[in-house]
Amino acid sequence: MIVPPASAFPIPAKPVPTSVKPGPVPSAVPAREGARVSLRPARRVSRLRRRALPSASAHVAAANRAATLEPTSHAYLNGVRVYPYAEGMLYHVYAAPERVTDIALQPGEVLGAVASGDTVRWVIGDTSSGTGAEKRTHVLVKPFAMGLTTNLVITTDRRTYHITLASTAAAMAAISWIYPQDAMIALKHVEGQAQTALTVATGVELEELHFDYALSGDHPTWRPLRAFDDGRQTFIEFPASLAVGEAPPLFLVDGHGVAQLVNYRVLGRFYIVDRLFDAAELRLGTKHQDVVRIARAAGPAGPRGRAS
Repeated sequence: MIVPPASAFPIPAKPVPTSVKPGPVPSAVPAREGARVSLRPARRVSRLRRRALPSASAHVAAANRAATLEPTSHAYLNGVRVYPYAEGMLYHVYAAPERVTDIALQPGEVLGAVASGDTVRWVIGDTSSGTGAEKRTHVLVKPFAMGLTTNLVITTDRRTYHITLASTAAAMAAISWIYPQDAMIALKHVEGQAQTALTVATGVELEELHFDYALSGDHPTWRPLRAFDDGRQTFIEFPASLAVGEAPPLFLVDGHGVAQLVNYRVLGRFYIVDRLFDAAELRLGTKHQDVVRIARAAGPAGPRGRAS
């Protein structure tokens, strides 16, 4: 037997070692025995979000309803709906196609900006009336069709108006506001000025004034604000409109109801009568006469300082 030499059998090359990087191993999620693990958390969050939205919407709707003032029949001055202004209130305005609704701001108020949620199907503009301190801005709105709703925000140098617009078959001709807070501030200011001027002009001591007078009768624009006396003279205070209108004459009324014209002086917005009286009447007009009665209440000790 012939044995081949060792060179006939080559020795194989030594294998080169290769390294394998281990990949990330998913960590085990502990779970209770028998529990099912949800593989779709995004869908669960979406369901929770959709479930929370109606609650938020309901809160917003309830707040808007509570803050909204609707037009009522007893709050009109002729064809103008007069709203009391309050910060944060929503005012409902009904307009109609082919009709312009006038939103009148406070006299002297300077318009800043007007913004609407729908400027395509609503025509919105502004104009003004009057001059000087009585200049008044009017925001005009008109819808193109019925069944439209949007909102309107009006900013001025004094306040912000939030308005809800709706187009219906019937349109409100105009709306305006009264401003209770402004009126109270102005009244206190006017009272302070009037009392100071009255003290300087007539020598009246404020501590000696008596305000136990009652007003009754009609409500013309010149209706007095109050009447008072200092024990010697009687003072009748009128609104500022007395300066631009016709002033009513003053009549004294005796115990038998007989009226007679009495002498008085005019000082600014005041009538000054150089005597005291129990009853008097202010009368103005011919066919339709406005009458405002001024009566002095008797104190516990009887009439005070009655003049003969």
